[in-house]
Amino acid sequence: MKGLFLVEPVIALYAFSSFLIYPLVQQYVYRRIWEQLTNNTYPVSDNTSRCATNSSQPSYHEEAQRQASLFSLYTELFSTIPSLVVTLMLVAYSDRGGRKITIIMPLIGTLLYTLTFLTVSFFELNLYLLIGSSILSSLFGGLGTFLGGCFAYIADLCEDGKQKTLRMAGVDMMIGLLSGVASISTGYFLRAAGFNWPFVTSALCQCLILFYAIFILEETVKKPPTDAINLEGSPQPSALKQVIHGVYHLFAGASRRRTTVLVLLLLIFLSFSFAYIGGVSLITLYELNKPLCWTEILIGYGAALSSTVFLTSFVGVSAFTYCGAPQLLIVLFGILSVSSGMILLGFTKTTLFMFLVRIPMFLAVMPYPVLRSMMSKIVSKSEQGALFACLCFLESLTSNVSSAVFNSVYAATVKWYPGFVFLLSAGLCAIPLFFVAVVGLIGVDVPNEEKKAEPVYSGEEEPVEDLNENSPLLSRATQTAQTSPALC
Repeated sequence: MKGLFLVEPVIALYAFSSFLIYPLVQQYVYRRIWEQLTNNTYPVSDNTSRCATNSSQPSYHEEAQRQASLFSLYTELFSTIPSLVVTLMLVAYSDRGGRKITIIMPLIGTLLYTLTFLTVSFFELNLYLLIGSSILSSLFGGLGTFLGGCFAYIADLCEDGKQKTLRMAGVDMMIGLLSGVASISTGYFLRAAGFNWPFVTSALCQCLILFYAIFILEETVKKPPTDAINLEGSPQPSALKQVIHGVYHLFAGASRRRTTVLVLLLLIFLSFSFAYIGGVSLITLYELNKPLCWTEILIGYGAALSSTVFLTSFVGVSAFTYCGAPQLLIVLFGILSVSSGMILLGFTKTTLFMFLVRIPMFLAVMPYPVLRSMMSKIVSKSEQGALFACLCFLESLTSNVSSAVFNSVYAATVKWYPGFVFLLSAGLCAIPLFFVAVVGLIGVDVPNEEKKAEPVYSGEEEPVEDLNENSPLLSRATQTAQTSPALC
């Protein structure tokens, strides 16, 4: 029966089904816009002759790039607010109503979006129906709700801080591996069968995920907290009040020290996510643009190589954790990895170099599981849902705003310098680096009275380890150098 508490199969199949169609979205929109502008069939070949044949009419190429970028912008803008509200409500409510609702609802929304995409592709309907389906699916929560529920589910099962860090890093690795397999499959799938069959395959996978989540996955929240308020009449006001109280108590109900540390960690997480997601979201359009002019096969290989960052980041987190490295140092290396990769990406002009620039970014995902674990460890067990609700709400908001901003910048700069957005991403990495320095100076230790209130830490062997992990970065590094084995 222990397998019933495994949420990893849900995450794995969701990653595969999502990344099976995610690389196709921008390609499909780009091709449809191209055909509307030129009144010709989109050229498909194994080389870059498409760019050569269109050099006499560069305005079509640049206009298709601009309109495809703006289409992504409109999709993000219109679906942001519903998704954010539902994410905040559902994940915070999961402390009371259970984690499974935060997993099942986004799966239903994703399935509806995939089926709509299949319908638009099969019948060649108006492209703007995709924006409507995106808004509809956002009413079910979206990716932020799904990941928030999954990470809260894992936090319920993990008592040790290091175990929590490694398991969350393992989830990121799993997402990367399955998305890489899906990305490679996408190019060949598209070449052999067109756009329709990948959507059918993705929809079948999502139906399987729903079956597992509803009938096999066990719930970790067996009963509401003892301090839950049962109001007279409809249960809906009680749930709303519980959500508001949970999020409010997460910040206002804690000491000033814990609130300061939590806010700083949130700022690192969000500013890093803004810079990283904004740059990564435009790689496919950049690969379609001149002088690269990649085919769907090359785009699939590029996306697969990019997804190995999850595996290498997991190896990096595991190695640094085993050697006793400070968690802030792991975050620092991850941010520097993104910054260096984006700088190189901004000057990439050849296919070989486009593959090689992925190498400096092999540690890019390390900050995510480490920061989630650090924030989860300084709040109580009963506040995990509120924490991940707030985190996923802000992360979804940041990702949507980042995509909108970077798509706008790309649309404005694609004619004179397409790589400008990647240099902008690298420059914005200076913001999380600043906050890392601040947290490194003040430390991330939590007052003793708050730790005593934590029901799951009652042993006497933990304080030494916690002190080492949460002390300021400079003193922590000194302690590590004095006590760690020589091989580290």
